[in-house]
Amino acid sequence: MPGNPDSITRYGAGEVSPDPFVRGYEYLQAVRQLALDPKMVEVPDNPRLITWVGNHIDAINAQLHGSLEACHGCFHAEVRRQVRILATPLAPEFGIDGCCNIWRNPVAILIDVGRTAPADWLRVVVHEYAHAHLCSPGHDRRFFEVICHLCLGLGLEPPQRQSEMETYLRYWPQVSCRINPLAFWMGYS
Repeated sequence: MPGNPDSITRYGAGEVSPDPFVRGYEYLQAVRQLALDPKMVEVPDNPRLITWVGNHIDAINAQLHGSLEACHGCFHAEVRRQVRILATPLAPEFGIDGCCNIWRNPVAILIDVGRTAPADWLRVVVHEYAHAHLCSPGHDRRFFEVICHLCLGLGLEPPQRQSEMETYLRYWPQVSCRINPLAFWMGYS
Protein backbone atom coordinates (compact mmCIF):
# COMPACT_ATOMS: atom_id res chain seq x y z
CA MET A 1 0.00 0.00 0.00
CA PRO A 2 1.38 3.42 -0.82
CA GLY A 3 2.39 5.38 2.24
CA ASN A 4 2.62 2.33 4.48
CA PRO A 5 6.28 1.70 5.31
CA ASP A 6 5.42 -1.76 6.60
CA SER A 7 4.05 -3.06 3.31
CA ILE A 8 5.26 -6.53 2.41
CA THR A 9 6.97 -5.03 -0.61
CA ARG A 10 9.70 -3.96 1.83
CA TYR A 11 10.58 -7.62 2.44
CA GLY A 12 12.44 -10.04 0.26
CA ALA A 13 14.98 -9.31 -2.40
CA GLY A 14 13.77 -7.99 -5.70
CA GLU A 15 10.28 -8.29 -7.16
CA VAL A 16 7.24 -9.21 -5.12
CA SER A 17 5.91 -12.55 -6.25
CA PRO A 18 2.51 -12.60 -7.97
CA ASP A 19 1.84 -15.87 -6.10
CA PRO A 20 0.02 -15.12 -2.80
CA PHE A 21 1.46 -18.27 -1.19
CA VAL A 22 5.02 -17.14 -1.92
CA ARG A 23 4.24 -13.58 -0.72
CA GLY A 24 2.71 -14.93 2.50
CA TYR A 25 5.59 -17.29 3.15
CA GLU A 26 8.23 -14.62 2.51
CA TYR A 27 6.36 -12.14 4.70
CA LEU A 28 6.10 -14.55 7.64
CA GLN A 29 9.76 -15.51 7.35
CA ALA A 30 10.76 -11.82 7.32
CA VAL A 31 8.57 -11.02 10.34
CA ARG A 32 10.12 -13.91 12.27
CA GLN A 33 13.41 -12.05 12.12
CA LEU A 34 11.85 -9.06 13.90
CA ALA A 35 10.48 -11.06 16.85
CA LEU A 36 12.23 -11.32 20.19
CA ASP A 37 12.49 -15.05 19.45
CA PRO A 38 11.81 -16.35 15.91
CA LYS A 39 9.70 -19.14 17.44
CA MET A 40 7.21 -16.48 18.56
CA VAL A 41 5.96 -16.13 14.98
CA GLU A 42 3.86 -19.13 14.08
CA VAL A 43 4.38 -20.34 10.53
CA PRO A 44 2.23 -23.45 10.35
CA ASP A 45 2.51 -25.89 7.49
CA ASN A 46 -0.84 -24.70 6.22
CA PRO A 47 -1.06 -23.49 2.62
CA ARG A 48 -4.47 -21.90 3.20
CA LEU A 49 -3.15 -19.72 6.04
CA ILE A 50 0.02 -18.72 4.19
CA THR A 51 -1.95 -17.86 1.02
CA TRP A 52 -4.46 -15.86 3.06
CA VAL A 53 -1.60 -13.87 4.58
CA GLY A 54 -0.19 -13.21 1.10
CA ASN A 55 -3.56 -11.91 -0.10
CA HIS A 56 -4.54 -9.79 2.94
CA ILE A 57 -1.50 -8.70 4.94
CA ASP A 58 -1.06 -5.30 3.29
CA ALA A 59 -4.63 -4.26 4.16
CA ILE A 60 -4.28 -5.48 7.75
CA ASN A 61 -0.93 -3.77 8.20
CA ALA A 62 -2.45 -0.56 6.83
CA GLN A 63 -5.08 -0.70 9.60
CA LEU A 64 -2.42 -1.29 12.24
CA HIS A 65 -0.33 1.51 10.78
CA GLY A 66 -3.34 3.83 11.27
CA SER A 67 -3.43 2.84 14.95
CA LEU A 68 0.33 3.42 15.20
CA GLU A 69 -0.10 6.90 13.71
CA ALA A 70 -2.89 7.62 16.20
CA CYS A 71 -0.52 6.69 19.04
CA HIS A 72 2.23 8.86 17.53
CA GLY A 73 -0.28 11.71 17.47
CA CYS A 74 -0.44 11.63 21.28
CA PHE A 75 3.18 12.81 21.53
CA HIS A 76 5.24 15.69 20.18
CA ALA A 77 7.30 14.71 17.14
CA GLU A 78 10.61 15.20 18.95
CA VAL A 79 9.84 12.47 21.52
CA ARG A 80 8.43 9.87 19.12
CA ARG A 81 10.51 6.78 18.49
CA GLN A 82 10.83 5.15 15.12
CA VAL A 83 8.44 2.21 15.24
CA ARG A 84 7.27 -0.32 12.69
CA ILE A 85 4.15 -2.37 13.22
CA LEU A 86 3.24 -5.66 11.58
CA ALA A 87 0.53 -8.26 11.92
CA THR A 88 1.50 -11.89 12.32
CA PRO A 89 0.20 -15.06 13.94
CA LEU A 90 1.98 -15.51 17.26
CA ALA A 91 2.64 -18.97 18.66
CA PRO A 92 -0.04 -19.87 21.25
CA GLU A 93 2.49 -21.16 23.77
CA PHE A 94 3.63 -17.57 24.36
CA GLY A 95 0.06 -16.55 25.33
CA ILE A 96 0.34 -12.99 24.03
CA ASP A 97 -1.65 -10.75 21.67
CA GLY A 98 1.35 -8.68 20.70
CA CYS A 99 4.99 -8.03 21.45
CA CYS A 100 7.39 -5.15 21.20
CA ASN A 101 11.00 -5.78 20.24
CA ILE A 102 12.77 -2.76 21.70
CA TRP A 103 16.12 -4.19 20.63
CA ARG A 104 15.34 -3.47 16.97
CA ASN A 105 15.89 -0.18 15.20
CA PRO A 106 13.26 0.86 14.42
CA VAL A 107 11.40 -0.75 17.31
CA ALA A 108 9.25 -3.61 15.99
CA ILE A 109 5.70 -4.15 17.24
CA LEU A 110 4.12 -7.46 16.22
CA ILE A 111 0.38 -7.91 16.71
CA ASP A 112 -1.56 -11.16 16.40
CA VAL A 113 -4.76 -9.69 14.98
CA GLY A 114 -6.31 -13.17 15.00
CA ARG A 115 -6.34 -13.25 18.80
CA THR A 116 -8.70 -10.28 19.20
CA ALA A 117 -11.64 -8.71 17.39
CA PRO A 118 -10.76 -5.85 15.01
CA ALA A 119 -12.50 -3.46 17.43
CA ASP A 120 -9.78 -4.31 19.99
CA TRP A 121 -6.75 -3.97 17.71
CA LEU A 122 -6.15 -0.36 18.79
CA ARG A 123 -6.09 -1.48 22.43
CA VAL A 124 -3.35 -4.03 21.73
CA VAL A 125 -1.39 -1.45 19.73
CA VAL A 126 -1.68 1.06 22.60
CA HIS A 127 -0.18 -1.44 25.06
CA GLU A 128 2.74 -2.32 22.80
CA TYR A 129 3.25 1.30 21.78
CA ALA A 130 3.70 2.23 25.45
CA HIS A 131 6.59 -0.26 25.61
CA ALA A 132 8.03 1.14 22.37
CA HIS A 133 7.73 4.74 23.59
CA LEU A 134 9.59 3.92 26.81
CA CYS A 135 11.93 1.43 25.15
CA SER A 136 11.25 -0.76 28.17
CA PRO A 137 9.60 -4.17 28.65
CA GLY A 138 8.32 -3.45 32.17
CA HIS A 139 4.94 -2.41 33.53
CA ASP A 140 6.13 0.11 36.11
CA ARG A 141 5.09 3.65 37.09
CA ARG A 142 6.46 5.11 33.84
CA PHE A 143 4.46 2.56 31.82
CA PHE A 144 1.35 3.52 33.83
CA GLU A 145 1.88 7.20 33.01
CA VAL A 146 2.42 6.57 29.28
CA ILE A 147 -0.51 4.19 28.92
CA CYS A 148 -2.78 6.64 30.79
CA HIS A 149 -1.65 9.39 28.41
CA LEU A 150 -2.33 7.19 25.36
CA CYS A 151 -5.72 6.00 26.63
CA LEU A 152 -6.88 9.53 27.40
CA GLY A 153 -5.60 10.81 24.04
CA LEU A 154 -7.33 8.04 22.12
CA GLY A 155 -10.60 7.97 24.03
CA LEU A 156 -9.97 4.65 25.80
CA GLU A 157 -10.59 3.99 29.46
CA PRO A 158 -7.35 4.65 31.34
CA PRO A 159 -6.10 2.22 33.97
CA GLN A 160 -6.62 2.95 37.65
CA ARG A 161 -3.96 2.72 40.33
CA GLN A 162 -3.89 -0.77 41.85
CA SER A 163 -1.89 -2.49 44.60
CA GLU A 164 -0.61 -5.11 42.11
CA MET A 165 0.17 -2.58 39.37
CA GLU A 166 2.68 -4.75 37.45
CA THR A 167 0.22 -7.63 37.00
CA TYR A 168 -2.72 -5.31 36.34
CA LEU A 169 -0.91 -3.35 33.61
CA ARG A 170 0.17 -6.50 31.75
CA TYR A 171 -3.41 -6.81 30.57
CA TRP A 172 -4.30 -3.15 30.00
CA PRO A 173 -6.19 -2.03 28.03
CA GLN A 174 -8.41 -5.07 28.35
CA VAL A 175 -9.38 -7.01 25.22
CA SER A 176 -11.51 -10.04 24.46
CA CYS A 177 -9.53 -12.98 23.13
CA ARG A 178 -10.75 -15.30 20.41
CA ILE A 179 -10.83 -19.02 21.04
CA ASN A 180 -9.12 -19.97 17.76
CA PRO A 181 -6.79 -17.23 16.50
CA LEU A 182 -5.73 -19.25 13.47
CA ALA A 183 -9.31 -19.23 12.15
CA PHE A 184 -8.89 -15.52 11.40
CA TRP A 185 -5.59 -16.14 9.62
CA MET A 186 -7.26 -18.72 7.39
CA GLY A 187 -10.13 -16.41 6.48
CA TYR A 188 -12.82 -18.13 8.54
CA SER A 189 -13.76 -15.14 10.69
